Amino acid sequence: MAMELWNHTFLSNFILTGLFSYSPSDLFLFFLVLLASVATLAGNILFLLLIHADRRLHTPMYFFLSQLSIMDLTLMCTVVPKMAANFLSGHKVISWGGCAAQFFLVVMVAGAECFLLAVMAYDLYVAVCYPLRYPVLMNWKTCFLLVLASWGVGMADSVIDVTMVFSFPCCRSLEVDNFCEVPALLHLSCADTSLFEDLIYACCVVMLLLPLGVIVTSYAKVLTAVIRMHSTEGNQKALTTCSSHLTVVGLYYGGAIFIYMQWSSTRTPAGNRATSIFYTIVTPILNPLIYSLRNREVTRALRKMNGRWGV
Repeated sequence: MAMELWNHTFLSNFILTGLFSYSPSDLFLFFLVLLASVATLAGNILFLLLIHADRRLHTPMYFFLSQLSIMDLTLMCTVVPKMAANFLSGHKVISWGGCAAQFFLVVMVAGAECFLLAVMAYDLYVAVCYPLRYPVLMNWKTCFLLVLASWGVGMADSVIDVTMVFSFPCCRSLEVDNFCEVPALLHLSCADTSLFEDLIYACCVVMLLLPLGVIVTSYAKVLTAVIRMHSTEGNQKALTTCSSHLTVVGLYYGGAIFIYMQWSSTRTPAGNRATSIFYTIVTPILNPLIYSLRNREVTRALRKMNGRWGV
């Protein structure tokens, strides 16, 4: 019986209920989200072009920021185009393979970003606390390995989650709230998923709280070092960078903890909807703004690019 249900799920399409209805207020919100998505796409691509074009931005910190932009673009492009296409066409269907691919990419990027933010915090800690040893401790080989490890952990976590979630038989309606993610797909299963939910919760404790511990420890040491600094310029630069990083960490971890460390019994459709918009659209659009508007090196590179183009 379980095999028959699994085969039925494998051969069936899922129905994405979507974030919006066709009411006037939801139509306005949809076009607002669409506009924000275009701004996100443009902002992150411009940020990547600036890092590539200006040699002064060829540093470990901006290398990590470029990876953060790629993750944000991947997350947004995985969810928003399908959501927009379904809403505009009225055809709210996603194939089994498409749902699995969306699930895989969302979970992979979420896991990778957790560890990348920890890597960025460690990078800032080394830069502020060990400036003379920084070129040795954070050489390009180390940076590449740290980024590769972040992507690798996210991918490994995603493979395990996809394999487990899609092994459960679905005997309920194949309607998925918002987009294909862990809570939405587990809700469709007629099998007992309580053990797996407990394992996911334990996994989230490791995937979220372990990097968060590294982040908090790193920034605590950075702030202690900044207080002891005698250079006003160095002090201000370190504080600006630190505040930008902490803002991004707060935005990301707030959404991630709300989604993945909340028991299914406490979830509400309105809360899931708001979190989905925040997680896939708001955070990616804010990240390049946070790092560019308060960063002299980025604004200088932007003026230089505008000068080249005669703007």
